[in-house]
Amino acid sequence: MIVSYSRTSEPIKFERDCDVVLVPQGDNVSLPAGTVGYITQALGGSFTVFVEGNLFRVAGENADAIGKTAPKPLELADTEDDDAVEKLVWQQLRTCFDPEIPINVVELGLIYDCQIERLPDGQRKAAIQMTLTAPACGMGDVLVDDVRTKVERVPTIIEADVDLVFDPPWGRHMMSEAAQLETGML
Repeated sequence: MIVSYSRTSEPIKFERDCDVVLVPQGDNVSLPAGTVGYITQALGGSFTVFVEGNLFRVAGENADAIGKTAPKPLELADTEDDDAVEKLVWQQLRTCFDPEIPINVVELGLIYDCQIERLPDGQRKAAIQMTLTAPACGMGDVLVDDVRTKVERVPTIIEADVDLVFDPPWGRHMMSEAAQLETGML
């Protein structure tokens, strides 16, 4: 794979030391203040940046390190029912992106199941089954953590259990038509 940036990539400079994830290996590293690069993808509240021939994922909570704004906290009225919570969970899942592919995990067909359980105290738990496009994907742990973290930001969700499964194996037929069109697979 040739890693590069385009004329539309936005130049950035890290304003502080920042923990990032090396793409596609999934290794956690730190980039020092003063590092310069380019934003190649800004989707779902996180950023993919090109620095010295490598791609790195900057999480939304570190957006300030590159002069961007962190995502706003989610809000949900106390009167909202289970359907509203489930809808917000699915909206959150659609903010999870592979740093190399500008398509969210729902449209990629990576989310196999999502069940919301209401607890006696009114709080909720989410049980999610997801897969990866390839079992050896270096970003697998990062994507699973992104799904867990974002779903746990939904008000009343106190825990998101994300189970990574490979049966059935993922195939491009699981992608939405829009995702297939975006990737040239339709």
